[in-house]
Amino acid sequence: MDSEMVMHSGGCHCSSVRWRVHAPARVVAWQCNCSDCSMRGNTHFIVPSESFELLGDSKQFLTTYTFGTHTAKHTFCKVCGITSFYTPRSNPDGIAITYRCVDAGTLTHIEIKTYDGKNWEGSYSKTGIASCSKVSDDELSK
Repeated sequence: MDSEMVMHSGGCHCSSVRWRVHAPARVVAWQCNCSDCSMRGNTHFIVPSESFELLGDSKQFLTTYTFGTHTAKHTFCKVCGITSFYTPRSNPDGIAITYRCVDAGTLTHIEIKTYDGKNWEGSYSKTGIASCSKVSDDELSK
């Protein structure tokens, strides 16, 4: 989905964790049915790691949970428990942004696609999700 690149800000419920991310104004967000995402109701879009910046003293308020392959790093606020971003198993070189944790005003369109996390390997090869954390040629030329 081609879109103007903008700077989004966001964070957790209590604002102890704050970040900004350079990403399109129009995004494709993934609704996953794996045990973790479905229990949390998480729907996220994925960006290259270099597009994401943790702000201020946010790091001190973060903790991480892993399970299974331990590739995904489910990062959440120690104070309020909200996962506003994390490192997904599908894109260990990227960051998954919980779109509902983006401050209002910069996301202009969200297309929601499904990811079959219960059948992870099959969904990974069919969806093309791995490309979401790659820097585009347009971004490299800037």
